[in-house]
Amino acid sequence: MTTTASHHLSPAFPGRAPWGTASKLRAWQQGALDKYIQTQPRDFLAVATPGAGKTTFALTLASWLLHHHVVQQVTVVAPTEHLKKQWAEAAARIGIRLDPEYSAGPLSREYHGVAVTYAGVGVRPMLHRNRCEQRKTLVILDEIHHAGDSKSWGEACLEAFDPATRRLALTGTPFRSDTNPIPFVTYEEGNDGIRRSSADYTYGYGNALGDGVVRPVIFLSYSGNMRWRTKAGDEIAARLGEPMTKDAISQAWRTALDPRGDWMPNVLRAADQRLTEVRKGIPDAGGLVIASDQDSARAYAKLIREITGTRATLVLSDDAGASQHIDTFSGNDDRWMVAVRMVSEGVDVPRLAVGVYATTISTPLFFAQAVGRFVRSRRRGETASVFLPTIPYLLSFASEMEVERDHVLDRPKKQGEDEDPYAESEKEMDEANKQQDEDTGEQDMLPFEALESDAVFDRVLYDGAEFGMQAHPGSEEEQDYLGIPGLLEPDQVQLLLQKRQARQIAHSRKRPDTEADLLELPAERRPVVSHKELLELRKSLNTMVGAYVHQSGKPHGVIHTELRRVCGGPPSAEATAGQLRERIKKVQEWATRMR
Repeated sequence: MTTTASHHLSPAFPGRAPWGTASKLRAWQQGALDKYIQTQPRDFLAVATPGAGKTTFALTLASWLLHHHVVQQVTVVAPTEHLKKQWAEAAARIGIRLDPEYSAGPLSREYHGVAVTYAGVGVRPMLHRNRCEQRKTLVILDEIHHAGDSKSWGEACLEAFDPATRRLALTGTPFRSDTNPIPFVTYEEGNDGIRRSSADYTYGYGNALGDGVVRPVIFLSYSGNMRWRTKAGDEIAARLGEPMTKDAISQAWRTALDPRGDWMPNVLRAADQRLTEVRKGIPDAGGLVIASDQDSARAYAKLIREITGTRATLVLSDDAGASQHIDTFSGNDDRWMVAVRMVSEGVDVPRLAVGVYATTISTPLFFAQAVGRFVRSRRRGETASVFLPTIPYLLSFASEMEVERDHVLDRPKKQGEDEDPYAESEKEMDEANKQQDEDTGEQDMLPFEALESDAVFDRVLYDGAEFGMQAHPGSEEEQDYLGIPGLLEPDQVQLLLQKRQARQIAHSRKRPDTEADLLELPAERRPVVSHKELLELRKSLNTMVGAYVHQSGKPHGVIHTELRRVCGGPPSAEATAGQLRERIKKVQEWATRMR
């Protein structure tokens, strides 16, 4: 049996094979195919970074299995309606006919199988089980981590596809934020007693980047001053990137993304300038704004119209024409598309090269899926640019793009690298807040309200390193980074960023201190303070207040209230690092006076 299953495929397949190798599989695809054919497993998990060509590999394998009569039919399970149609179209290009509209009953003889969604399987698992029992079936489970999204979906997949002759599981992001087991995935216990998913073939972003299969990603981070009113009625001002509580980070983030403030218009304007630069080398390059909700998406589309003078394609999940809008945008050369989550995973728009992450979703899974929309390479030298708010979670995800992860089925008892790094600190802070007996005013709850925001160019993250000095929107320093050519080799990007930062530093040294209205330090010397460091400040304040309680005889709540009156700011659960330090200094001052 030959291991080259693509000899009879259309010359246009795979459509995204890099620079002129259209009649061949990529090296990783051929390697995965060879391993499969050699081992002939019933279950096979292939982990390949978004944009690497999982669909090509899976359909080539399906073609081989059909050709050699190992299976008689194919069932593809996809996360969304749009993706199942995309699978059917891709399969048709190599002569495999899948029915994306199948719902029940006998399948027409003109088809080799069906394309369905996980939700569809969840509704009628026995229908698909009967199909597997009647004919030898290959089941392709696309983005299989979705089968763990709900218990019912996972159980339905187990019920429906347990009789399948072969099962091929695909994912670009094999880790999940929870511990729900993923069906048909093997978990192996490590020396630490923790079970982790085990892939049969892995092709990570780092490898794909080295092979030129995906684009390198330049992350452009924007900070700025935010002001909002909490549910308790307190007005809080903070700067994105400075140490804050988890709640305050969330509220500052929401304030930045409010289309009525200045942060989003400035970032969209910068992203559009970046897109203009990229289109000098990639004429049809497109941009995508990933929004949190439909109202924000509509408002962002309106802002883009005002900034660019052209209409943005708006994709809303409950819009019957959403899939058609995506297909139309994929085939034209319009500048911008705005979508609510729908384009975060699996949707193939290879010309997307600039993105704005305008959602408050902070899981590594969603972030990786979202960034995956921009890394699909069509020619050597293409780069992707993604604009982010300066949020600690996002910057850490961006700096770890090349780190390969597995799905962890068990939570370690002690904090470790695979555990939520904030879970333990959040627990400790809750306990600290209970002990301090502080009046938070939660009895008078009001709606959260974003009041105002501005934007400041903060830094560039690339290949795990940080570059740049803070600059105002529209400044020469910001333009230095927005004007990086869109066609560069990865090592050229690194060199250019180093030169731009060196030029900024040299320029700032010539300028009098009185003219430095922004922090004149390079990015690597301006670390975003972690949640854990904020915890330490909170604990220090509580320790100092506790000591002063014994010294003064006053209750905790009275002391905290007096600190708020003297120093200003919200309850310590929502206070920034600067406010906490000021209160620590004040209570130390009070204690010294009483000695």
